[in-house]
Amino acid sequence: MCKELKTRVLRIPPHSSEDLTSQQRECVLEVLRSTSAALGNGEVVALPTDTIYGLACVAQNSSAVRRVYDIKGRNGHKPLAICVGEIQDIYRFCKVSVKEALLSDLLPGPVTLVLERSDTLNADLNPFTKLIGVRIPDHPFMRRLCQMCGEPLALTSANVSAHTSTVAASEFEDLWPSLAVVVDGGPIGDQNRLGSTVVDLSVCGRYRIIRPGCALSATVKVLEGKHGLLEDPGDQ
Repeated sequence: MCKELKTRVLRIPPHSSEDLTSQQRECVLEVLRSTSAALGNGEVVALPTDTIYGLACVAQNSSAVRRVYDIKGRNGHKPLAICVGEIQDIYRFCKVSVKEALLSDLLPGPVTLVLERSDTLNADLNPFTKLIGVRIPDHPFMRRLCQMCGEPLALTSANVSAHTSTVAASEFEDLWPSLAVVVDGGPIGDQNRLGSTVVDLSVCGRYRIIRPGCALSATVKVLEGKHGLLEDPGDQ
C-alpha cells in the first residue's frame, strides 16, 4: 500500500506559451527546483510531457521505481521508459546502433525509441529485458528537469494501469495523495492521448512499431524515407 504524502500542486505556464514574463520564468525555475529536489529525495512526481501527463522518478533509485509500480498498480513485468535531456545522454544508458542524425531527426519529440540498454542503467529497472525505451519529450520543462537532475528519469503514464491516459492534471487526481509533487501545465490536448509512438530500433537497419501512438506517419517517414530503414514485422 502506498503511503500518502502532502502533495504539492505546482502550476507552470502551458507548453505552448511563448515569450514568458520574467515573473513566469522565475515561477518555472522555482517549480523545477522543487520537483528536482523531490526526485532527488526518492519521491515520485507527476508532470506534463509533449503527449500526456506522466509519473516520474529517478531511474537509478530502485525503491522509487518500485513505488511507481505500486502507485499505478502496474504489472511488474511491464517496462518503464527512461527520459533524458539531451541526445548525448542516450549514449550513457543505451547501446546505440543507429546514426546520431536519426536520433536528432526524431528527438526531442513524441517518440519513444527502444534500444539495447547499457550496464550503466539501474539493473533493477526492467530486469526482465535487455532493452529500454528512451524519450526526450519536446517539452522545455521536462528537458530542463532532466538536465537539472543529471540522472535519467523513469517515466510512465499518469494513470492507474490499464486506465485511459491523462491529458490534464485533474484527470488523475485520485493518484495525487501518493505523489510528492504534481506539476500542472494545463491541458495538453486530447489529440495526444494516444501517447508517444514507440519504435524498436535495437536491430541494425530495421525498425518495428510497438505502439502507433500520436506520431506514427511522421516517424515512419523519417525512418524509411530519410534513413532507409526497413520495417521488421516481428511476430505479426
